[in-house]
Amino acid sequence: MPGTSRRKVLAMLAVAPLGGMVAQAAGLDNLLLGAREPLPKGTEDPSREKTRKKYFPNFELTTHEGKRVKFYDDLIKNKIVVINFMYAQCEGICIPVTENLKRVQKLLGNRVGRDIFMYSITLKPLEDTPEKLKHYVQMHNLKRGWTFLTGKPDEIETLRRKLGLYTSNAKNDKDLTNHIGMVRYGNEARQWWAMFPGQAHASWIVESILWMDGKQGQDPHAGHKASKASRKVVS
Repeated sequence: MPGTSRRKVLAMLAVAPLGGMVAQAAGLDNLLLGAREPLPKGTEDPSREKTRKKYFPNFELTTHEGKRVKFYDDLIKNKIVVINFMYAQCEGICIPVTENLKRVQKLLGNRVGRDIFMYSITLKPLEDTPEKLKHYVQMHNLKRGWTFLTGKPDEIETLRRKLGLYTSNAKNDKDLTNHIGMVRYGNEARQWWAMFPGQAHASWIVESILWMDGKQGQDPHAGHKASKASRKVVS
């Protein structure tokens, strides 16, 4: 596709609207081109509230540091977020995805925890207590700004399905060793949402995440800087 950036190719391949929400709100092309601009300050967007009610239940979760938080109010609202599911004793895709997202976190630098937030939610909440998740964070030497979360099993399952991080094959979907290795990311205020493969090249992922802030046009070299930096991190 001549003239198509790597970021846009990744988005085209990986984008998976939340149950078709993006297609209903602005259309896939508009999502990728960034046609949906925020409304003037103080103006309420009724579609945003509709989206919140349908896709972001405000369940209470517990962080790896033992803090209780609300999924929408504390973690999602007005933020650029990156969300995946995992579990601590996983011997499959969890660790490769964690290590790749660790590269992403390093490339994003101090923006993580400031205006970009990373969340990993356990698929085994009965096993993965906050203490075990904290040990996982320490074992992988993950920096601040990346939060691991646990909660009630039925509510976590609801979140997983609301976010579209499941497979259509019911039998495979029940087998956690085969859980989907995709990552949801988005800008809640702009209602831009997409997914990327958890093991995609870190620089591509960074470009896609940065694109979500709607400021890429202000720095035409931003994507190049991320790609250049990634060569020092990813072999």
